[in-house]
Amino acid sequence: METPVIRGRALTKRFGDILAVDSVDLDVWPGEIVSILGASGCGKTTLLRLIAGFEKPTSGSISILGRDMSGVPPDKRGLGMVVQEYALFPHITVERNIAFGLQNLDDSRRAERVSEALELVHLAGFGPRYPYELSGGQQQRVALARTLAPNPAAVLLDEPFSNLDSAMRQRLRSEVEEILRYQRTAGVFVTHDREQAFAMADRVGVMVDGRLLQIGAPERIYHFPASAEIAGLTGARDFVAGRVRDDGGVDTPLGVLRCADSESLAPGESVSVLIRPDDLELAADENGNGTVVSREFRGDEVILNVLLDSGDSVRSRRRSFSRMPAGSRVRVVPVRPIPFAAYRRV
Repeated sequence: METPVIRGRALTKRFGDILAVDSVDLDVWPGEIVSILGASGCGKTTLLRLIAGFEKPTSGSISILGRDMSGVPPDKRGLGMVVQEYALFPHITVERNIAFGLQNLDDSRRAERVSEALELVHLAGFGPRYPYELSGGQQQRVALARTLAPNPAAVLLDEPFSNLDSAMRQRLRSEVEEILRYQRTAGVFVTHDREQAFAMADRVGVMVDGRLLQIGAPERIYHFPASAEIAGLTGARDFVAGRVRDDGGVDTPLGVLRCADSESLAPGESVSVLIRPDDLELAADENGNGTVVSREFRGDEVILNVLLDSGDSVRSRRRSFSRMPAGSRVRVVPVRPIPFAAYRRV
């Protein structure tokens, strides 16, 4: 049976009265990229630092490739870490920055490995330059090259793209993912940016108040969040009131909807059904079931805010050239081909 690269069990970290990480279980498998998504202060960076060895757990255990890491210092764990500040030495060249973690190699092999790492991050020929001569994106690539040069068992990435503009962030994220997959290097990527988390990961974990509330494939996390709270962290969301039917369907202002896990809901039970902006289609209809109350033009799309006749509010994502103005009466129709998520109303 395959051994996980990283295994955490009941990981807990307290700073005085503050419970930063609360009994987290986490497995990361060879070649897998896992994103930990959460707001600032949720504990995701502390979790990463526990894995890296920069923080000691209050309780729980960490193993790397099956080896218990109790008492093992960061430089002996076989992991690499990339942070948003780049953490390059400004007074030495790029090639010397990369060679810093290769002191155990002879000069010839060290130079060869530096060259391979620069080639891997598409910076061949940049070795003699100094960090201040590079752009932010290039500096982050150097940081990645330095991390990958010793062939780590896994790479830990702590908001590594936060200091970059949107275009560079997307480009570098794609490059980092490509490199990790080419190397078949496991990665743990912590971020508050759900778009980055979904785009890069095989699995996404959602962290709130130190707890890892749900982990799974990005599609599962987005379409079937385990709670209304997770739904809010993973994308724009609205809710419509519903009541479970005898046949398992749910009566809503949008019609009868098929909901996941409806067999666990009792007929007649009141529920809230999760609606994403891409779940709905609108058509102009004076006899429709809603009214457009406002619109948000975002360049590549328009978000229409619709008040249903039931009193529920929903949003619909439309193409940027949509000309449906505020005040329009519309027919709101669900177009989602998979079940909706529903939550018991309390």
